[in-house]
Amino acid sequence: MVPADIRLIEEANLKVQEASLTGESVPVEKNAEEVLQEGCPLGDRVNMVYSSSLITYGRATGVVVATGMDTEVGSIADMLNEEDDFDTPLKRKLAAVGKTLSIVGIIVCVVIFGIGMLYKRPILPLFMTAISLAISIIPEGLPATATIVMALGVKRMVKENALVRKLPAVETLGSSTVICSDKTGTLTQNKMTVTCLAMETDIKTHNLKEVKNLSEEEKEDYKELVFAGALCNDASIDPDKKHAILGDPTEGALIFLAQDNFKINQEELEEKYPREYEMPFDSDRKMMTTVHRINNEITAYTKGAIDEMLELCTKILTPKGEREITSEDKERIIELSTKMSARALRTLGFAKRIIKEIPEEEGTNIENNLTFIGICGMIDPPRPEVLKAIKTCKNAGIRIVMITGDHLITATTIAKELGIYEEGNNSLSGDDLDEMTDEELDKVVENTAVYARVSPNHKLRIIQSLKRTGEIAGMTGDGVNDAPALKAADIGIAMGINGTDVAKDSADMILLDDDFTTIVYAVKEGRRVYRNIQKVIQFLLAGNIAEILTLLIATLLNWEAPILAIHVLCINLATDSLPALALGVDPASKDIMKEKPIKSGSLFEKSLVSRVILHGIFITIATIMAYQIGLRTDSHIVRTNNGICSACHVTIIPCI
Repeated sequence: MVPADIRLIEEANLKVQEASLTGESVPVEKNAEEVLQEGCPLGDRVNMVYSSSLITYGRATGVVVATGMDTEVGSIADMLNEEDDFDTPLKRKLAAVGKTLSIVGIIVCVVIFGIGMLYKRPILPLFMTAISLAISIIPEGLPATATIVMALGVKRMVKENALVRKLPAVETLGSSTVICSDKTGTLTQNKMTVTCLAMETDIKTHNLKEVKNLSEEEKEDYKELVFAGALCNDASIDPDKKHAILGDPTEGALIFLAQDNFKINQEELEEKYPREYEMPFDSDRKMMTTVHRINNEITAYTKGAIDEMLELCTKILTPKGEREITSEDKERIIELSTKMSARALRTLGFAKRIIKEIPEEEGTNIENNLTFIGICGMIDPPRPEVLKAIKTCKNAGIRIVMITGDHLITATTIAKELGIYEEGNNSLSGDDLDEMTDEELDKVVENTAVYARVSPNHKLRIIQSLKRTGEIAGMTGDGVNDAPALKAADIGIAMGINGTDVAKDSADMILLDDDFTTIVYAVKEGRRVYRNIQKVIQFLLAGNIAEILTLLIATLLNWEAPILAIHVLCINLATDSLPALALGVDPASKDIMKEKPIKSGSLFEKSLVSRVILHGIFITIATIMAYQIGLRTDSHIVRTNNGICSACHVTIIPCI
């Protein structure tokens, strides 16, 4: 692990894994002699190594330029300290409900007291009646009920691998209008995979063979290419972790190609054909070569950059054997390689040479007179289940945005495959963001589907811009670089398996299976919780409105108060709260993921307000009818013996 930010002075084949800082999925090759422009993105600073990144290959010497809080990791810590906690949408909406009801309560209290004074009623009983009205407007059971409803939602979500760290996050995700997702490990498998192969026949027809579509007969034609990838390889399978690699992910992809698609075990292959000599990878040559004894021949396999390798090739391997390579062959190979790069595939070329004897001196150059074998194209592929999850989100009115440290072409290609990027969408790089003011960013943020080559500060700006434009933004991430944006988002979602501790501590929710589809379930559960809280509010407020109207009508008609302050408290705290909990566990409707997110700043939608008023009036009529029937005996008996029953809508509704 790199201990500080260091400017490289000299290096030898240095590769550094910077995923926790930049989000880039493969190790970065460093070059001490590279001269960079001012303001160069973090992921492109190839003459620097940064604190907390991991050396995967080579060695280097450099000068420490920053330590502690002055490093890039330290600047992320600063951003985390500056980003204060804020209220969630539900907190804001419940606060707005409380404020509205308080104002209404005070107005009603003053009105009732004023009417009573006009009737010259005794001040003390009138004052108590007015106070009871103010009490009745506030649903005392709402905070407790809402908390229990959310807690039950948390319990259900953890069974589906969504661990909620902060209770209001249950509802917040259900209200999300935008989910910003990291690419590597969340939308993709975080595992470099060979997807395309090409040998002489494919190069001639300008075609690519998809590995998944190869028949058993066709696989025989590509075995030489697979052998070269498995033997000319410094990586190995991690014995302690299933499907994990020790070494370079690119070389790991070649091992899995041999093992999973061609049933060739690399360890057994190396035991059968041990390495007799090697020319290690060099950043100047951009190639590596290993020598093996195969079928009484000494075979050298070379792997590396295609353009560098072609200059050393004199022959090409065909189904009928070797033949001289022509300039047309080389042009076709370069064109096919360019075509693969346009699809965001990382390309590697392979060649071989039969030599007479194993070199005795170290450093002997055998990379000449090579026979070109073919090309491998690899990528960190999308998770197969993510495509359906993204479609579900779109049907639910939730926009998915990809934010990644990878290159723009790679990110856009993956986004198109997943349906995130569509015709008419924008894609921006970190350089584009640097040139924009906050006002300019606010104008384009609603139509931008991909942000690539971004820094931690860029991610934070994107989240802040989305929030300024009225969006409720969710953010997923796993690296240290994601932490400020995770904390700033309305709901931060960290990866539980591959996520760093910093990311998890900054998040509101953790995906225990690192699966994007878990977010879809969490959204559904969040919407269910939100709708159930609305049902609870409707139930509680309908009763409270009935209490107000009952007392208001009684005051206007100069009646004795049908219900007293103690009755109001009993109704609100006892007979209201327990039935409200039953509403809190209602199942989600079948079409809940086809509804659009609610952007309103209040829980009071028009339909909810009309239902509350209608139900409140109905309960009021029933209560007054019951009270009038009771008055034929004695108003005091109505209030004490039957009053709570007569005035309580919970009892009246089933009776009617």
